[in-house]
Amino acid sequence: MPRYVLSFKPAIGLYGQHDPAAALFEDNELVFGIEEERLTREKHAPHTFPRRAIHACLDHRDIELKDVDRIVLPYDPQLRSKLIRYYVRDALAIEGITAKLNHLRRVAEDQLVARYFPLRRVKSQLAEIGTPIPPIEHREHHACHMASAFHPSNFDEAVVFTIDAKGEYDSTVVWHGTEDGFRRVRTYEHPNSWGLFYAIITEYLGYGMFNGEGKVMGLAPYGEDNVEIESALRSVIETGVDYDLTSLTYRWGTDYGVQRLEELFDRSRTDGSGTFDQWEKDLAYTAQKLLEESICELVDAYCREVGTGNVALAGGVVLNCKLNQRIANLSAVEDLFIQPVAHDAGLALGGGWIDQHPSDVDEMSTAYWGPEYDTASIKRELETNKLEYMEPADLERTVAERLADGALVGWFQGRLEMGPRALGNRSILADPRSVESRDRVNEYVKHREEWRPFAPSLTEEAASEYFITGEEAPYMIRTFDVVPDKRDEIPAVLHPADDTTRPQTVREDQNPRYYRLLREFEEITGVPVVLNTSYNDHGEPIVNTPMEAVKDFFGMGLDVLAIEDLMILK
Repeated sequence: MPRYVLSFKPAIGLYGQHDPAAALFEDNELVFGIEEERLTREKHAPHTFPRRAIHACLDHRDIELKDVDRIVLPYDPQLRSKLIRYYVRDALAIEGITAKLNHLRRVAEDQLVARYFPLRRVKSQLAEIGTPIPPIEHREHHACHMASAFHPSNFDEAVVFTIDAKGEYDSTVVWHGTEDGFRRVRTYEHPNSWGLFYAIITEYLGYGMFNGEGKVMGLAPYGEDNVEIESALRSVIETGVDYDLTSLTYRWGTDYGVQRLEELFDRSRTDGSGTFDQWEKDLAYTAQKLLEESICELVDAYCREVGTGNVALAGGVVLNCKLNQRIANLSAVEDLFIQPVAHDAGLALGGGWIDQHPSDVDEMSTAYWGPEYDTASIKRELETNKLEYMEPADLERTVAERLADGALVGWFQGRLEMGPRALGNRSILADPRSVESRDRVNEYVKHREEWRPFAPSLTEEAASEYFITGEEAPYMIRTFDVVPDKRDEIPAVLHPADDTTRPQTVREDQNPRYYRLLREFEEITGVPVVLNTSYNDHGEPIVNTPMEAVKDFFGMGLDVLAIEDLMILK
């Protein structure tokens, strides 16, 4: 009988607030993984138990909860006690004796539950899925981030950096990973948090914590050096290996930090309209600059201290692909692996790998771990809903021809990707050869700000032709400088402000149908590249089911939907 480990990240109570997910391991092999948001259809699924994700894991192998041998939760609530002084200090800063006492009471209750009853809510939720409930084990939050990056990296030895807003008590951890295991080298405790610092900047610029940081990263290249802004920020924080951000991140959440910024700059937070003046662009630029400066110094220092140039990264902050480019270019870094499911959803992966010997975990080559749907079942659904479709003899060639003619294409194939990037299975595709493609996708399909850039997918063989450092990059988690002579070929997938791009390289063994599409497009146009963005409307998660894809197809400015072997036209 196979042995099953179910690893899942709740977003309730003691276990965080966002990005719940679940992963199923069969005889130590990852066989299925999905984020709860893809099933609830609420972005990041905040304050949610991953019930649907757990059901999806069990359904994938047609098993019940009682068939699972062990459950792993990637949090250790008892470690929250390390921050009790911080929580008490935070409470004492609240105005009014009644408010102080109420907050202190909540802190005491939270600590009591964390120490003596950490599984009460989790077991209650699991009992509604099935009984008996398998044995449940806790693992440290940042250790699970570490395992999600080091174990599938194929490194024998590496220095691993896990960087986010907050684990149980830690915000950044430096690890030394070897074939024999791993150890903490240095811990930066909350509230000294780069994740929280960037979230405060994000909220100040009118976007939301845990959701808008990528937009601020995309805004940053439109800014430039601003001595006044930089001097003001440096007056309240320290960067470098011994960074100190607590003047802004003193209290959990962003309200305190945003208020400090309003006082520092004598300027109210942005209204959230998505339009920015030059000062706001300069602020985004400066925040990105300080983040990159500090983390690069950290990586450089600990590569030299630990004595290895192999680097692995995880944690929500390393979804920042501009930062990752800077890290990759450091002279101390010889090889770099970044877990593409770097945010909290990736904890479900790390929880399943952390107790395995690192050398026993297969090298990661794709992120296609979710559900898939066959053509016959899709046909039945389309016919039930009286929707007309075609079944081309050569789908890839037909779609490539449409793309070359300027069509905007929904591309729904194979298993759902895990992580925030669409990697050619739940994607929207367009011709990369004109900026009109970019503008049409922004305005009529994604319904988002016109200044936001898009990413390309291209054959792995073409990477050296298009990128100055022509490396494989299968996960859209790093940016690259584009060869100057190639920029005019793919303007729709360059950042308009700095001509960088955040690519997905594709090998035939990783995604055969998507690779063939790229090859067909190259045969027609001479360009082995397509614009690729996630298949979702603005503010919603990536589509999961065929009918979600159909719904968005008719609700967005798409021309063609390629859904497994079928094609729907408007």
